[in-house]
This record gives sequence, C-alpha cells and structure tokens, in this order.
Amino acid sequence: MRIFQTINKVPGGLMVVPLFIGMAINTFIPNALKIGGFTQALTNVGYPTVLAMYLFTVGTKMTLHAAPTMLKRGFGILFAKVGIAIAIALAVAHLFHGNLLGLSTLAILAAMNDTNGGMFLALTSAFGNKEDSGTYVAQSIETGPFVTMLVLVGAGLANIPWLTMLSVIAPIFAGAILGNLDRELRDFFSKHEPLIVPFMAFTLGQGINLKSVFTAGTPGIVLGIAVFVVTGFVCIVADRLLGGTGVAGAAASSTAGNAAGTPQAIALSDHSYAAIAPAATVQVAASVIVTAVLTPMLTAWVYKRTRSRSGIAPSAALVNEEGRAELDESQRAVNQS
Repeated sequence: MRIFQTINKVPGGLMVVPLFIGMAINTFIPNALKIGGFTQALTNVGYPTVLAMYLFTVGTKMTLHAAPTMLKRGFGILFAKVGIAIAIALAVAHLFHGNLLGLSTLAILAAMNDTNGGMFLALTSAFGNKEDSGTYVAQSIETGPFVTMLVLVGAGLANIPWLTMLSVIAPIFAGAILGNLDRELRDFFSKHEPLIVPFMAFTLGQGINLKSVFTAGTPGIVLGIAVFVVTGFVCIVADRLLGGTGVAGAAASSTAGNAAGTPQAIALSDHSYAAIAPAATVQVAASVIVTAVLTPMLTAWVYKRTRSRSGIAPSAALVNEEGRAELDESQRAVNQS
C-alpha cells in the first residue's frame, strides 16, 4: 500500500491528514485512546509537548549567516506580511466585534502571518536565486504561535502571562543557539523535522469535533483566498521595493501547515479563546490547502513576467534542469511544513 504517497498528494498532507484522523477519533470514539500511559499521551493532552519539540526543531534552522541584502529583503517581506495581518485582524476585532463572515480575529491572524517555509524554499529554488531563498532566514521568525501571541497581547485582545509567552519562545531560542553553534546539529534536526509534524497534527486534532468542519468550511476557503490575494500583493510590492524581482514575495503568499496549531496554542495560554479555537483551527487548515494550490501559480506567473520584461523567453528559463528538479520536489516540501 502506498499510504505515504497518497498523503503526499494532499497539500500540507503530513499536517492535514493526521489532523483530520485525530478529529474523526475525537468525534466518533472520543475515549478510544484515553486508557492512560503512553497511549493517552498521544491524545490532545500530549499536544503541548509535541509542539515544544517542533518549535525547538524550527529554531535550529534560524541561522545568522546571511548576507545583508537577504536580511533586508527578508525582514521587508516579514514586516509586510505580519503588518497587513495585524491591520486586518485588528480591524475585524474592533469594527466587526471579532467576527467577519464567520472568521475570527484569531483565525485571520494565525493564517496570515505564518508562511509555508517548505513551499517558499522549493519555489524560490525553482524560480528564484540564492538571495530569494536566503530571505527566509528572517521570515522564519514568524513560525509558530509566538508572533500571534505577541500581537494579541499587545493589542489588548488576550491576557497571556509573560512567562507563558517566554515558554513559547524558549524552545525556539534554544534551538537557534544550538543550530548556530553546530551545523551538524542544525542539519540533523532539519532533516527530521517532518517526523514531528504528523504527531503534532494528530494530537491537535483530538481536541476538535468534526462538527466544526461543517460550520467553518466555507469561511476557511474564503480565508485562504484572502491570505493569497492580500499577503501576496503586499509581499510582492515589498520585495520589489527592496530590490527583488517579486518572486520571493509571491512565494510568501501562503499559510504554513503548522499554523493550524496556533489557535489551540493560544487557547491553552488564554482560555477565553477555547470556544473559538476549534473552528479557527479548521479554517486555518483550509487556508493551508487553498494557498498550497494558488501560491505556486502566482510565483510561476511573477517569474515568467519578470523574465519577459528582462527580454529572456520564459520557455528558455524553464528548461533549467536544476530548477525543474526543485519544482518537482515542491509538493513534498509543502507536506513537510
């Protein structure tokens, strides 16, 4: 049976498929795994531990060895994406009482401010250059729930103790230190990051009832389109203003698979979000799938447009074998994010 290949055909499959399996178990046989010991540790009670493991692994990839140009463009794209996410989320919070078309402030913020790193690196490798790929060093700061927590607390929309926020960034910080001190450690954790993702998704899913899928499905698709259009536009503009071609900006117009875990992480820190976290999780998961389909199309279009403006035929550029190989791997990279 080719189970792994089948999962990989689903955008963000390593996150989305275990997530829905966990939701199915929680909906139809909620007590099946609650038998104590190691088995129960794989239910929702184990989610914080698995999330901490994931954040540590992500931290190991945050290196300081990047050219100033890469950092400038990377931070530019980061501020553009997170900035527009904050602006829209706060507008929904204050003008629409935290709910617009079934989308909560939490869902909007979580989906918009976290880029699919695997997809970004695959697309910029295929259509961009080393500087384009290198901009993700700065953008990786947005990975995980910390930025969302920071924004909600700063805007007075959440009451999260500073020690709790520190507990979120501590694994990332520890991983970053080790990753910068030892390249072999960084490579080791980077290669094994995908092992953690299914467990994180599975334990997360067991805190969600499938009934929430039917109420959150359509708004989730709308959210995905909004992330693609809005963040895609501002990131392309930011990239071009800072000397890029727009390829890196277009590649940043997605939602990371791990962003689906952000609503629950926020709810664990501030219980006032517990009621809306399940619906927000499903909506963010929908955004992951929608942007996984649309973002590669936008990146390819920007690339072709840039090449045609420079007088180079797109067809000639696209025969680059290395670029083709990287693009063929893009779906696998999406599933590992």
